[in-house]
Amino acid sequence: MRVLVLNSGSSSIKYAAFETRGMRPLLRGELERIGEPGATLTQTVTAADGTARPTSRRVSAPSHREAFRDVVAAIAAAPDGAERIDGVGHRVVHGGDRYVAPVVVDDAVVAAIGDAAALAPMENPANLLGIREVREWRPGLPQVAVFDTWFHRTLPPRAYRYALPHEAFPEHPVRRFGFHGTSHDYVSRAAAAALGRPRSELRMITLHLGSGASACAVLHGESVDTSMGMTPLEGLMMGSRPGDLDPGAVAYLSRVAGLATGDVERMLYERAGLRGVCGHSDMRRVHELADAGDPDAGLALDMYCYRARKYVGAYSAAMDGLDALVFTGGVGQRDPVVRERVCEGLGFLGVTLDEAGNRAPGEDATRISADGAPVAVLVVPTDEELEIARHTAMLLRPDETTAEEPTPEEGRSWDRQRARERRPRGRRPRPVR
Repeated sequence: MRVLVLNSGSSSIKYAAFETRGMRPLLRGELERIGEPGATLTQTVTAADGTARPTSRRVSAPSHREAFRDVVAAIAAAPDGAERIDGVGHRVVHGGDRYVAPVVVDDAVVAAIGDAAALAPMENPANLLGIREVREWRPGLPQVAVFDTWFHRTLPPRAYRYALPHEAFPEHPVRRFGFHGTSHDYVSRAAAAALGRPRSELRMITLHLGSGASACAVLHGESVDTSMGMTPLEGLMMGSRPGDLDPGAVAYLSRVAGLATGDVERMLYERAGLRGVCGHSDMRRVHELADAGDPDAGLALDMYCYRARKYVGAYSAAMDGLDALVFTGGVGQRDPVVRERVCEGLGFLGVTLDEAGNRAPGEDATRISADGAPVAVLVVPTDEELEIARHTAMLLRPDETTAEEPTPEEGRSWDRQRARERRPRGRRPRPVR
């Protein structure tokens, strides 16, 4: 079976194709700057012997429809073309309180993703565009939605509940859902493999740091807390999102500054975070300005690292210790300065970096902690596309895959979780190994 994975964003389409037996990569690509001059499509085809052949070209992509057609043409021109695709897996940010597990797409799923756009207004509409384009391209092709919230289905009530009168909003989900689930799931499993230990024995914190950023406490292979909440705004400071914010600030801006709800929402998604503090959301530019002595850029960098460091301390306390700290995401994988500054002052937890290793980690999962340090610190390149392909194959061709996790049919909705929570609690917490 050949699976195509699509991650359709607001201004880009990332994609990859895999042969599911052994999850062999066939190609990867990205079309960037949709709707802007100078849109570029980059694609790398991987041959059976593992050699990679990259190509890059300018395209005219004024809309997602034209961009998707360019992607299909690029795939069709590859040795294993688009006509051989047997199924498509999509990254979908939010399934609301109806869908948690990966699910085969039908009209009801499409409607639910659309309804959940109120919880992820920047992401879900773009995710739906990819699903609709595939339906038009190949109407009978099976599609699977893999939700960012999937890995966080195991959050206990103490972690996902907000201190609000939930009974006052029975029709509206007001709780922490968590995001970047495919990334946290993948890198925590890859980190455990690199350490040669079962994930079920480890206390790990995974930091997905990029333009979007989140932390996850992974206890014995399960997400038990995560920084993003009901929407992708909460938690760590991000490229253009603020992270943790006093909700009174929103009411204040509305009441005193006269901002409408939509204006505040757009500010929180598009003009806050690094951009709000120093005018730039790209961490590379923030570094350039900070190195040149710009005080706002220096403050933005300090805030970004400080917020992440706080979560490491909090989640270590939540898990009664720490065995491994894992960096991933565009910033987490490529920025040694951010990694160093996040780890500063964490020696009391057993976190000590090897300076040379931190400056030049390998292409695969790499341990960058000092020899003998009690806590392993790793850089693990994430592969959300591979994780989505794996879940897609588990649903469409379970005979061709090995289920390393509970099957996608388990925990299909938050309603089942709520039903479990109403039962008497007799299970004792597992001891920390």
